[in-house]
Amino acid sequence: MDRTLELSPPRTDDVDLESGSIFFVGTATLIVRYAGFAILTDPNFLHSGDHVHLGYGITSKRRTDPAIDIEELPPDIDFVLLSHYHGDHFDRVVEEKLDRSLPIVTTHHAAGELADEGFHETYPMDTWEKTRVRKGETELTITAMPGTHAPGILSKALPPVMGSMLEFRADEERTLLRLYITGDTLVYDKLKAIPERYPHIDIALLHLGGTKILGILLTMDAEQGVEAVKLFDADTSIPIHYNDYEVFRSPRADFEDAIAEAGLEDRVAYLDHGDTYTFEIPANRR
Repeated sequence: MDRTLELSPPRTDDVDLESGSIFFVGTATLIVRYAGFAILTDPNFLHSGDHVHLGYGITSKRRTDPAIDIEELPPDIDFVLLSHYHGDHFDRVVEEKLDRSLPIVTTHHAAGELADEGFHETYPMDTWEKTRVRKGETELTITAMPGTHAPGILSKALPPVMGSMLEFRADEERTLLRLYITGDTLVYDKLKAIPERYPHIDIALLHLGGTKILGILLTMDAEQGVEAVKLFDADTSIPIHYNDYEVFRSPRADFEDAIAEAGLEDRVAYLDHGDTYTFEIPANRR
């Protein structure tokens, strides 16, 4: 069932439709700004040396620090977009310190877990369901995309995961920006429906890292990352979720080498923690 999230109108009429930005905090944590919206994704604010619990008694140590701490989040965050309920995407620091009134768009499984932690303003979705977010004159449609966190039957042992397609609109006729976030998924057959339904994607944010537990691949490695760049055919693909935990076995350098070998360097942008990617919207869409 599609749902609608109504946000307070922006304080100023000067909403920038010409450009936006993506600030990379670390892991899969981003602050996306465009058309008056400020969106926090997969909040993870543990520090280097901290351990995250991944279930079944398995833990992993963080190797990096986030670019900012949770206390430094800007006050204008509108909502959280959470791909799934795992400790490296919604950690114990976030459970303790995140504003519980902040809306969270996520999976049904995560919404249930979040409710147990006192987060009740959730907007759960199944694959292909939509949440419409309205803020003043602009609207954002979030559609849950398919994803699998493990091959075959093993996926049942891990939290359900969703990717997200974000479509920013000034009216029903004009899509200003289409941004896709893969979530922690492997490349598998159901992903082929995404470019069929969305033949033009402006920006794709790829959860990589080649996460392995007990020798099983759980997120895209460099080889699958190249497959994803080709499959989604976005104007720009940006790798995230690639170097932060010990279970991440495929560093960004492997992906960079694979992209260079495939001759796709002009289709990819790279961010380090604390970097901001800025983008422009073509004049004929505004």
